[in-house]
Amino acid sequence: MSQRGGGRGRANRGRATQKQTSSTPQQEQQQLPHAQASASTGAIRRPGQSTTQSSTGRGVIQRVGEKGDSAATAQIGRGLEKLSIQPTAGGSGDAGASAGAGAVAAGPVAIVASSRGAARGRRILPADIFVTKPSHVENKKGSSGTHKVIKVNYFKVLKATDWALYQYRVDFSPEEDRTVVRKALLKVHQKKIGAYIFDGTVMYTSHRLSDRMVFTSTRQSDEQHITITVRLVGDMLVGDAHYIQFFNIIVRKCYEVLNLKLVGRNYFDPGSKIVLPQHKLELWPGYVSSIRQHERDILMCVEISSKVMRLETLGDILNSLYREDSDRFRENFCNAVIGTVVLTDYNNNTYRIEDVDFSASPSNSFPLRNGESITYIDYYRQKYDIKIRNPGHPMLVTRSKTRDRQAGEGERVYLVPELCRATGLTDSMRENYKLMSSLAVETRLQPGKRIEKLLRFNKRLCEERDIVKELSEWNLQLDNKLLQIPARQLLNEKIYFGGDVSANAEQGDWTRAMMNKKCVISPRLKEWVFLISERDKSLEQNFISTLLKLAAGIHFQIDKPRSEYIRDDRPGTYNERLEHILSRQIPQLVFCVVSNNRSDRYSAIKKKCCIDRPVPSQVCLLRTLTHKNLKSIATKIAIQMSCKLGGAPWYVDIPLEGLMMIGFDVCHDTTMKNKDFGATVATLNRRMTQYFSAVNAHETGEELSNDLSDNICKSVQAYYALNKTLPGRIVIYRDGVGEGQVPLVMDREVTQIKKKLDGMYGGPDRYRMAFIIVTKRLNTRFFENNDNPEPGTIVDDVITSPIKYDFFIVSQKVRQGTVTPTAYSVVYDTLGMDPDKIQRLTYKLTHMYYNCSNTVRVPAPCHYAHKLAFLVSKFIHRAPDTQLQNTLYFL
Repeated sequence: MSQRGGGRGRANRGRATQKQTSSTPQQEQQQLPHAQASASTGAIRRPGQSTTQSSTGRGVIQRVGEKGDSAATAQIGRGLEKLSIQPTAGGSGDAGASAGAGAVAAGPVAIVASSRGAARGRRILPADIFVTKPSHVENKKGSSGTHKVIKVNYFKVLKATDWALYQYRVDFSPEEDRTVVRKALLKVHQKKIGAYIFDGTVMYTSHRLSDRMVFTSTRQSDEQHITITVRLVGDMLVGDAHYIQFFNIIVRKCYEVLNLKLVGRNYFDPGSKIVLPQHKLELWPGYVSSIRQHERDILMCVEISSKVMRLETLGDILNSLYREDSDRFRENFCNAVIGTVVLTDYNNNTYRIEDVDFSASPSNSFPLRNGESITYIDYYRQKYDIKIRNPGHPMLVTRSKTRDRQAGEGERVYLVPELCRATGLTDSMRENYKLMSSLAVETRLQPGKRIEKLLRFNKRLCEERDIVKELSEWNLQLDNKLLQIPARQLLNEKIYFGGDVSANAEQGDWTRAMMNKKCVISPRLKEWVFLISERDKSLEQNFISTLLKLAAGIHFQIDKPRSEYIRDDRPGTYNERLEHILSRQIPQLVFCVVSNNRSDRYSAIKKKCCIDRPVPSQVCLLRTLTHKNLKSIATKIAIQMSCKLGGAPWYVDIPLEGLMMIGFDVCHDTTMKNKDFGATVATLNRRMTQYFSAVNAHETGEELSNDLSDNICKSVQAYYALNKTLPGRIVIYRDGVGEGQVPLVMDREVTQIKKKLDGMYGGPDRYRMAFIIVTKRLNTRFFENNDNPEPGTIVDDVITSPIKYDFFIVSQKVRQGTVTPTAYSVVYDTLGMDPDKIQRLTYKLTHMYYNCSNTVRVPAPCHYAHKLAFLVSKFIHRAPDTQLQNTLYFL
C-alpha cells in the first residue's frame, strides 16, 4: 500500500487495515450441524453476526449487517468518489485537465480548490475523488428562462473546524459487537482522553494522544472485564478524504442525543411512530442527512424518510401459516419470507432472508471460540436477556455482505424467526388500496408540511443543550433556515401534432390540447386479433366500436378485428390459443383482454408475442371495458397501439440536424439473482418519433453492460439505414448508475463506446458525443413559495458539485406530495454545445414519452429503456426477437 506524505502520522492516514477478531457466538467460524459451509473458508457465522472488517482507504470499520453503524455510511461515502485528478498547469481550482475534451486524467491533486478557477470561496476537495467534469467546461451554468429563487432542503454549515484531526482505531477484547455498549465502555475514560468523537470503531480527537493506549472497563450486564486498545491511525488535515466524513459522524452523534434509533443506515424516531393497527403496521418517521462539499460551501442535506415496520415477527408469520395449512406451511413460509428484509431489535441490524433451514433450530448448539458449546436459546438469554419461546422453529439463513465475503468471512448467518421483525411491504400489501392510501397520507408530504418538519428537526438540533455544546466544541454551527438558491424557469414547450398543429404544454401537460388532434405518424391497422374469454364477450362490441371511433378522431385508421374466444383465462389457455392463432398467420397486432393483473398470465402472453411468435401485443384489463372514463382510456389505448406499429402522436421541435438520442437502463431479473437485462433505445430521425431498441442479458450481478457499445453501434447502423447518413451527434443518457459505479462506467462503457464508434466512423473527429448519467433517486427537494416548483425548473449552481458538470431539472408536476428533481451529470462531452442547450435539450425530451400526455421525470429514450428492461426482467426473462426492434412494442 502506497504511503502519502512523510512521517509515521501520515504514512497510513485514514487507512486502518487490521482485521478485528471476535469471540462472540455470532462470529464463530465453525460449522453447525446440517448447515452448509462457505466454499472459501468452510465457515458459518452465527445469528446477528457483526464481525468488523476495515474499509481500506476510508479509515472506517463497518460491521456485517450494520450498514450505518460505522462512520462511513452510504449517505456519507457517496459523496467521496474515488479517482485521483491532475492539477492544471495554471493551478486552477477546476482540477481535471486532460489530453482529451471529455477525458479524465489521473494523479495527485491539491486538496483545497476554488470555484470555476476564481477564488469564490474555499472548498474541501478530497485527494482521492473521481472528477467527472470535462476539462474544457469552465462555466456549467445555463442562461435561458426566467430567473427566480427557490428553497432547498439544505442547511448551510456556517462554521467548520479547520484544524488537524487525529484518527484512532479502538479495539475491544473480548469482542463486544453492540455499538452502544462499546461507546459506554470507552466513555468511562473520557477524562483521560479528552473531547472525542467515536462511532463504535474509529475515534477522532483534535489533540494528539499517545500512539497506543490501553484501558480496562467492566461490562455491566455480566461484570465482564473488557480491555480497550486505542491505536493511532494517522492525522487528517483540511481536505483529507475523511474530513467531511468526520462532520457526518458528529451529526450522527447528535441524532443519538435526540434518542433516534439507527435502523440499517438511517436514523428513525420510534417515539413519534404512527401505528396502523388495522394493517398490523407501524410507520417510523426518520431522517436521511449527509454533509458534502458543494460549489462553494459545505452544506447538509436533510430529507424526511419513513420506515414501515410490521408488528408481527417472522415467528408469528410461521405460526399463522401453520394454522392455515399444516401440510404446506414450509413451502408457504419460504415463499412469504425469502427475499424480505428483517430487523433484529437486539442489535439493530437489517438482513435479507435468503433461505430457511428446517433442519436447524434454536435448540441447536454451536461452539464458541474458546471451545465451549452453547445453544442459541442459552446464548440469547445470557447475551441479550432474551427468552426464546419457540425452540422448535427453523432457522433463517442470510448471507454476509460482499466486502465480508471478499475478506474471507463465512457466508452464512443464522437468525431466529421470532427475533426478526419483518420490514417493508409485501406485494399483497401494495395491492391493498386502503393500506396504501393510509400510508400515503403520512409519507407523501406536501411541500409546506415537509418544510415544517425540516425546520422543526433543525430547531431540535440547534436548541438541544447537549448538541449545542457538542457542536461548539468542534467549532461547528448549522444555519437555522433552509438554503435559498438561484434557479431558472424554462418556457413552456410547444407540442406539434399532425398537420403542423401546435399547442403549449401548460405546466408540462397537454391532455386537453391534444383532444381531436391528428397523430404525426398514423399507420393503418388492417389485420388484428381481439382475444377475450367466452363469458365476457358481451362486452366486446361496445368497446371495439368506441375504440375504432376514437382512433378515427386521431386519424389512426383501424379495421374491425378478428375475434377469438377462450374457455377460461388461465395462462396455459392463452398460450395455447395464441400459438394456434399465430402459427397460421401473423397479424399486425394481438389484443388480449384479461380478467385481472396476474403476472403469470401477462408473462405467458408477452413471452409468446415477444419471443416465440414475434408480434406487437396489447393487454387490457376486463374492468377497463366498462370504465366510466372509457373514452379517455380508449384514446390512450389507441395511441399505444399506433406506437407499437410505428406510429407517433406528437413531437417537439429540436433544431439540430444529425442528432441521435440514446437511453440505457438496467433491471435485475426477478427469477435469477445474478442476471440483469440492459436495454438500449435510440431515436432514428430528427423529430425523435422513430426508435430502435435492443436488449442483452448479462450475469455479472452489476448494473454495467459490456453490450452497450455493441448496441449503440447497431443503433447507428439503423440510423444510417433510414437516413443514408451517420448521425453527427450522439447523446447517451445512462440510468441505473450508483455513484460508486461511475469510475467503472467511465472506464468500461465510455471507453468501449468511443473505441467502437472511432472504428465505425474512421476516427474520433468525425462525430461528437456526450455521455450523461441520470439519477432519479435523490434526497434533494425543491420548494417555491411553500409549494412544488413548476415543471421546467433548472438548478445548476450552489448545490451542484464542484467536480461534476451537473444540473437538476424538475420536469414533471405531481398531484400528491413533494416533487423530486432529476440529477444529470455530463461525464463525457465533445458535442460543442453550451450548458444551456444541453439543459434545454434534456427538458424537451421529457415531453416525448408516448404513454402519457404530460412530461416524465427523465428523457423519453431513457424512460423507454427502463420500460423495456423492466418488461424483460420481470416477465419475459429472455431477449425479445429482433423483428420487433424498430417499434415501441414494449409500451
